[in-house]
Amino acid sequence: MDYINDMLIAFFIALGSTFLLTYPVKKFAIKIRAVDFPNHRKIHKEVTPRLGGLAIYLGFMLGLVFLWPEHEHMPEIIAGSFVIVLTGMLDDKYTIRPIIKLTGQLIAASFLISSGMIIEKITLPFIGVVELGFASVLITVLWIVGITNAINLIDGLDGLATGVTTIALISMFIMAIIDAQMIAAFLCIVLIGANLGFLYHNFYPAKIYMGDTGSNFLGFMIAVVSILGLFKNIALFSFIIPVIVLAVPIFDTFLAIIRRIRNKESIAMADNKHIHYRMIHSGYSHRATVLILYGFSFLFGLLAIVFSNASITTSLIITIFVLILLHIIAEIAGLVRNGKRPVLDFIKGLFKREKHRGS
Repeated sequence: MDYINDMLIAFFIALGSTFLLTYPVKKFAIKIRAVDFPNHRKIHKEVTPRLGGLAIYLGFMLGLVFLWPEHEHMPEIIAGSFVIVLTGMLDDKYTIRPIIKLTGQLIAASFLISSGMIIEKITLPFIGVVELGFASVLITVLWIVGITNAINLIDGLDGLATGVTTIALISMFIMAIIDAQMIAAFLCIVLIGANLGFLYHNFYPAKIYMGDTGSNFLGFMIAVVSILGLFKNIALFSFIIPVIVLAVPIFDTFLAIIRRIRNKESIAMADNKHIHYRMIHSGYSHRATVLILYGFSFLFGLLAIVFSNASITTSLIITIFVLILLHIIAEIAGLVRNGKRPVLDFIKGLFKREKHRGS
């Protein structure tokens, strides 16, 4: 049981370190002018320091140093995360071109792949384990880059990316403990601590943003944890588990890609049409939007935990439920048939009928 005590200590080291380090990081960001200016695309009205992800990274590293888990891929994970953080810091200061950010992400991914850390197989019902063979490297790169950018895209409101990733990491931690994937559990608990330490400064109204330094680092590390833990799960649809955990950012990224292709815009072009922005435009407050997306993230995390040890029938039911929840998110954001809400209206009608019966 010593490892439980060690994880608790590492958690509080990461939490406390990140909480305290955010203060000097904020001053440093202001000093070097790594700040976010208000514009037509953004919600905030005041100049706000970025670079908060540096505090998350440093807090994470201090917690990890305490644990110092021995693992064959750990040197490459640390090297890759350093490249990601360095690339993010450059973007927070200079707003570098998307191709340069992608290059940094590919370099980070190459460290992992060179160490043999790849998605080698998935499990399918009626078929069993499917070896990916030569496609494994490509799929691994796409997963790492895709998740890194998905977290980056959802970082649009105060505390949103911090909270959503924390909820995802908690569910991943639970599954890692259940499956005895201890390296994944160690990384999760330290990341959770660092995130919570930063959330105090980042929740609405935010005093500092994590910036690309934080969102890219968290996305990269979540991709790492999922490869170490979730893809090694022996569930019937093992490859779906991490998708369910990260359903909110993945769904938002999918919609963004479709939207930009349809409008003949660059996929890398930033806009204010993400789910969280659409919810605010639909009348929800900043805080309410964040809390609603927290709630959906919690539901997806819970479903993923159940899914990880479910029968084929239960897995199919959960998959259908996930799709319904995603449709409800789209309705809340006003993305369904010019703002219509057929599923929400149906649910409201059921509640009204039950209330009428009760009276």
